Formats: sequence, C-alpha cells, structure tokens
Amino acid sequence: MAESTQGESAADAPVNGLVLTGGGARAAYQVGVLHGIERLRRECGANGGGTPFPVMVGTSAGAINAAALASHADDYPRAVERLYRIWHDFEANHVYRADAFGVVRTGARWLTLFTIGWALARWRRAKPRSLLDNTPLAHLLAEMIPLERVPGLLRSGVLKAFAVTASSYTEGKHVTFYQSAQHKQPWTRSQRVAVSDTITVQHLLASSAIPFVFPAQCIDLDGQRHYFGDGSMRQTAPISPAIHLGATRLLVIGAGRLSEPDGEVRPHGGYPTLAQIGGHALSNIFLDALAVDIERAERINHTLSLLSPELRARSALRPLDLLVIAPSQRIDDIAARHIGALPKPVRTMLRAVGVSKDGKGDSGGGGALASYLLFEADFTRELLALGEADALARRDEVEAFFGWRRPAPHSAAETPLC
Repeated sequence: MAESTQGESAADAPVNGLVLTGGGARAAYQVGVLHGIERLRRECGANGGGTPFPVMVGTSAGAINAAALASHADDYPRAVERLYRIWHDFEANHVYRADAFGVVRTGARWLTLFTIGWALARWRRAKPRSLLDNTPLAHLLAEMIPLERVPGLLRSGVLKAFAVTASSYTEGKHVTFYQSAQHKQPWTRSQRVAVSDTITVQHLLASSAIPFVFPAQCIDLDGQRHYFGDGSMRQTAPISPAIHLGATRLLVIGAGRLSEPDGEVRPHGGYPTLAQIGGHALSNIFLDALAVDIERAERINHTLSLLSPELRARSALRPLDLLVIAPSQRIDDIAARHIGALPKPVRTMLRAVGVSKDGKGDSGGGGALASYLLFEADFTRELLALGEADALARRDEVEAFFGWRRPAPHSAAETPLC
C-alpha cells in the first residue's frame, strides 16, 4: 500500500527508490530493465559511479538482485553489468541441486507424500522439507554479494537504506528487515512489521524461499527462532517499505504482466493439473499484490490532485512519483517454450505434476509453474532482452522520471568536416 511520510516539505530533494518484486527465475527480467535504463543514462550523458537509487527494497529473487546492487552501490554501472552477466549465463545448478541424486533425495521423497507411498515414507521417518535443495544458491550468494560492504556505503551516504522482506511461518507476519543511514523508527501495520537488522545471506535465502519449492530459513527475531519463507507471501503492500525508508519517487519493476487483454490466454479444456493449480497459486503470491498496491497509489495521487493547495498542505498524504515497468509479454508463454531446457531430472519430476515439455503457451502446459524454476540461460536471456526492450520503449518516461535530457542533435552546419 502507498503510505504517507510525515514532515516532508516541498523543498526536500526527491529521493529515488527501487522496488524489485519476486518471481524466481522471472527476476531476470528486472536486470534487463535496469540494463536498458543504464543504456539510456549513458546516452543522456548522466553517467556517474554512484547509484541513482539511494533506497533499495527487494522481495524474493528481487531481494537478491537488490542486494547485489546495494552492496556495490558505489560502482553501480559495473554492478548492473556484473548482474546482467550472471543472469545471462545462468544454470539451474547454480540455484538448486538439479542432478538425479539431489532431485530424488528431495523432490521425489516429497512427492511420495501425495501418493499411497506416504505410509512408507512416514515409516522411514522421512521428513522432506522442500521440493528442491537450494544449497548451491547459498554458496553463490556468499561468493557474489559482499553484504559486509553495505554498512560502509550507508555511512558514506551512497546508500540511504536497503531492505528485504520475508514471511514468518512462525508468527504468520510479513517482516521487512532493513538497514538505514539514519535512524528509522520501525513501523507496524496489520500483519506486517519492520525490523532493523544487519542483512545477511540467510535473510536473502529466507526472502527467496518459494513455498514448497525451497526450504524455510531460521532467523533469530527478538531472541527467538523464527522460520521464514518467501517475502511475497502475505505481502499486501509491496511499495510501502521504500516509502517508510524515505523514498519520494519509485521505480517499481514487476516480474509479471499487471494486466492482460481478454482472450490472450488460450483456455485449457481439461481438469486442471497440479502444475496448473500450482502456477496459479504462485502467480497469486508473486503478482497480484503489486497490481493492487499500484492502483491504490494511483488513486491516492488522483485524490490529492483534486484538493486545493491548502487542503493538501494539511494532509499527511503526499503524492508519489511512480514509474512501473512490467513485462509486455506473458512470461508464462515464454517459459512454456523453454521447459525443455530444464535439467532432465527436474523435468521428470515436474512431469509428474503436469508440466509438459510441449506446452505451447496454453494455460494447462505448466509454463507458469516452470517459469519460477527455469534458471537456464535460454530462458533468462530472453527475459533480459525483453526487459531491456521494455525499458527502451519507455524512453521518454524513464528520462522524465530521472530528469535526464538527451543531447540535442547537431545540425549539418555544426558538424565539422573531416
């Protein structure tokens, strides 16, 4: 939900915030958008080493992207390029055990609980925690993201705040973990709280622990052990943390289309498969709350525009400059074309719940579910290209948002003769 901040004056300089939402492998799209924006930044001559986003907030895979950018905020262009290269050459085994033994040890045992084999599994005291083992992701994050640099960047003023979100299975609350340059009073809203904490790899693993797919992570909170899962769960107000942390204008990058024209999805006539139901459930978790929150922010902006300057001055609400970039194509359809790129053991396991290799974009082929697990270069490269194209297509809006101006073209008379 878009929320107001108290005590802002019209003379306050705007503070840019970046909000990156969740979506597993779909988060490659976000990096494509940021790569395109950096290209526009260079073309406008607005080059600079520091980040254009002093406030960064991420959820799920978006938390990983945000952490990679925040930890190198003093060399932001290189941070974007480095992150682009990682997504460009991704393999599933960088994120989870994709070998036959690893899949059997986790996913196959987990799936037995849905069959008459549950009794045998119980007899053997099998306690599978998730469909996949994401131990490789923990190693990748420790190597790729130097979170120990964040406190120094906050002290230097390069960053103002950095936050990631997670959902507590223990208490049922949605939690925003944040670090800030200046003291920020933790906030509490219905079923969501903020906690000032030093963000670690454990927080990133918790934020990106897709329910059922990846295991929950244990984090101490108020001296007690809490188990956390994906930050997209119970996230009713995705853009709120950035506002609480001081951002006055926001770039929000989604990982799914915020609206789809009628008739674009080809209906699947048969009874829905587990893959279709699972994909629908994950889309609800990852995509729907953002659309609702953006609509709410736009309504608040419209309402404030109808008030007189005197009434606006007396209101605690402030207009929010909001730029939202989301995929112009259905990522489910893109994923359906790349299901065959998944490692064979993972494909075999997913086939058991209805993910078909020959899904051609229809709603029953399992493309939605597969899209969250397709950490393969064939898929991520197409999303990177789509993100960059979508950013460039919004060139005028991007430049207006940042206040960048393209150099005026030289006339023929001004062009020196060679």
